Amino acid sequence: MAKKMASKTTKELLSDVEIKERKLNKSDFSATWQGRLQILQPAKSQIAEKAGFKQAGEYAIKVR
Repeated sequence: MAKKMASKTTKELLSDVEIKERKLNKSDFSATWQGRLQILQPAKSQIAEKAGFKQAGEYAIKVR
C-alpha cells in the first residue's frame, strides 16, 4: 500500500496516484501527518461537523 499524503489546507489524505489524477500540486501536500478519520456520512456525523469536514473521505487529524 502506498503511503498517503495529507493536504496542508483541507487535510484530505491522497496517494501519489490520486494527486496526479486530480492534477494537484504535490508541494501542497505533506507526508508528515498524524491520526486518520474516515468520514462516510458527513451530514450525520458529529465528528465531521466539529472537525469541519463536509465531504466523505479520509482525512488526517494533524498535518505538519
